[in-house]
Amino acid sequence: MRELQRALADINAIRSQMALETQFRGYGPRSTAASGLLALLVAGGEAFWQRSHASTAEVFLAVWLTTAVAAASFSILETVIRTRRMHTVLWKQKIQMAIEHFMPSMVVGLMLTVVLDRVAPAQAWMLPGLWQLTFCLGIFASCRFLPRPMFAVGLWYMVTGLVCLAFGGVEHELSPWCMGIPFGIGQLLIAAVLKHGTEHELEEKRA
Repeated sequence: MRELQRALADINAIRSQMALETQFRGYGPRSTAASGLLALLVAGGEAFWQRSHASTAEVFLAVWLTTAVAAASFSILETVIRTRRMHTVLWKQKIQMAIEHFMPSMVVGLMLTVVLDRVAPAQAWMLPGLWQLTFCLGIFASCRFLPRPMFAVGLWYMVTGLVCLAFGGVEHELSPWCMGIPFGIGQLLIAAVLKHGTEHELEEKRA
């Protein structure tokens, strides 16, 4: 019985190692591009709304957290479907690997949001920049099993996050464009990298 359990454990370890050493093809360019367009549309709508309404941190958080949940829902759905199709044998290990690499940065971003909202609401203007920095950490952590150009996307989010913190500190205002432009362009860049990586892989198989 112990030998059987040890053999099963060895098989799981081998599968986990194989999952780490092969490129993850579960992230879908369609849902990622859609999330980028959604960020730009929401930013435009919020900027138009602010012309005749006073902006508050509560409204800003509600709008962008709802947007993030909607975008993440579509992305998770496409990721699960693609992973099961592209990684038929190792799809569970691939999903677990993606969660382990990206989820910590998302949890940190959520905790920062709760702390600033509860303890220092006057510093809520920092959230867009902090969200971008935590997102870039998730990308950097996932670069090992994604196409190489994804590292440049991580740099994009790092730079935009620092820029938002640097210039946002002048007026201490929550601008919708501090979310729309970085995440809109950033997600479109991710979609382009994923699409190019998939096409390049198919060309290599044909050759």
